[in-house]
Amino acid sequence: MQLVDMKRSNSILEALKNHERSFSAGGSTANTIHGLAKLSAQTGYIGVIGEDELGGFFVQDMINAGVEPHMIHSRQETGRAVALVTPDSERTFATYLGAAIELNTNHLQSGIFRKYSYFHIEGYLVQDHELMVSAVRLAKENNLTVSIDLPSYNIVEANREFLWGIIENYVDIVFANEEEAKAISAKDTMDALNEISQICDIAIVKTGDQGSLIKSGNETIPIGIIPVTLLDTTGAGDLYAAGFLYGLANDKSLQECGRIGALLAGNVIEFMGSKMPEERWISIISQI
Repeated sequence: MQLVDMKRSNSILEALKNHERSFSAGGSTANTIHGLAKLSAQTGYIGVIGEDELGGFFVQDMINAGVEPHMIHSRQETGRAVALVTPDSERTFATYLGAAIELNTNHLQSGIFRKYSYFHIEGYLVQDHELMVSAVRLAKENNLTVSIDLPSYNIVEANREFLWGIIENYVDIVFANEEEAKAISAKDTMDALNEISQICDIAIVKTGDQGSLIKSGNETIPIGIIPVTLLDTTGAGDLYAAGFLYGLANDKSLQECGRIGALLAGNVIEFMGSKMPEERWISIISQI
């Protein structure tokens, strides 16, 4: 993930105008919350959007999924991420934050937090240390279980000490891929999993086509993958988190939580972008 300004974002879109493209509401935490809502969990989302077509599209997408939006409106343009997907189905993001950058501590109200049992935050908010600390502190003050999905490895490396402190002091559940886990622990996969699990209740390291590893206390649980036809990995980690948190909220075992996460992740990578058609969700729910 690389941050770009609006001019750069527009130039990228212009350069790609003859390539195949799709359009969907996204964002790491937004994808996770959207996935939870599609599984009929009661969910809400806090963010900032512009008073423009993209902002309206984003809010309506959330409402259609069953998410309660706690949105702040800005005069800036709504943020957007251009996801460039290569033939091997991997992706690179050129992200223009736009209005999203305006989210601040004044937008966080304790009354919103009290409506929920879990608080899920994305590591990309690390650019605003005060906001991130305030958010997780409010969540803990209201007795919420806190989970975090770590950002791109380059962002983890630049903010390692701060993120480590946030996890150690406030976070119960950590989601990371192998590169992110290595960036925050300076160790390879298994050692990274062990290291992270020492400062939180549940550590999850996603290992791509090898599945994932879950560790809580002295228990380490490997989770496999489902057979799929890979098209685009965008949203896989976000939907894994959605499935895992859904299982946890419904008192499933850690193995079952991981299997539900793998089910969602395996399904979304068969589609371009981070969203799945309604008929696929019906199939997923029946399998769960």
